[in-house]
Amino acid sequence: MKLILASASPRRAEILRNAGMSFTVMSSAVDETPIPGESPNDHVHRLASAKVELVAARSVGPAIVIGADTVVVLDGQIIGKPRSTEDARRTLELLSGRTHSVITGVMLVRLPDVEHRGFVETTQVQFSAISPEEISRYLSTDEPFDKAGSYAIQGRAGRYISRIEGCYFNVVGVPLARLYQELTGLGWSDEFRD
Repeated sequence: MKLILASASPRRAEILRNAGMSFTVMSSAVDETPIPGESPNDHVHRLASAKVELVAARSVGPAIVIGADTVVVLDGQIIGKPRSTEDARRTLELLSGRTHSVITGVMLVRLPDVEHRGFVETTQVQFSAISPEEISRYLSTDEPFDKAGSYAIQGRAGRYISRIEGCYFNVVGVPLARLYQELTGLGWSDEFRD
């Protein structure tokens, strides 16, 4: 049974590849605008489901389609990808010295019988205090852009993360251990590959 990743995220693909999973990527662009009053958990669940449905409609089995969406949440508010350098600066200033949540919604659908499984995973991330000079240096790299919360824990921003509670891979883009459990629950198995 093949795996199809309904995401163009290079970080999600890298996590699966490093875990020895073979898969095909099929992009699934969806409108990620939050619906007013929608909780962060409902938001990521809705987007992961939409991605899976788009790809499942174009796919044939036997396969399992994986959709995921990740957001950063501070004080109950979703912090999306930065729209500009100044937007990224404001986000990093907000995160500095505080703990925030990284929430990922994952939806799986097994084809051709269309069995669905979904879950939401949360990881708490604590940032050290970051000086304005450190923020400016970080913004001079390409790393903060195209990332929820304006940072990449697996890159240069890792030096500012003093503690996490939960799955590290969830912060990068997909909660690997939980994903593996759900995949095997749907009947998927794979041999480790070099």
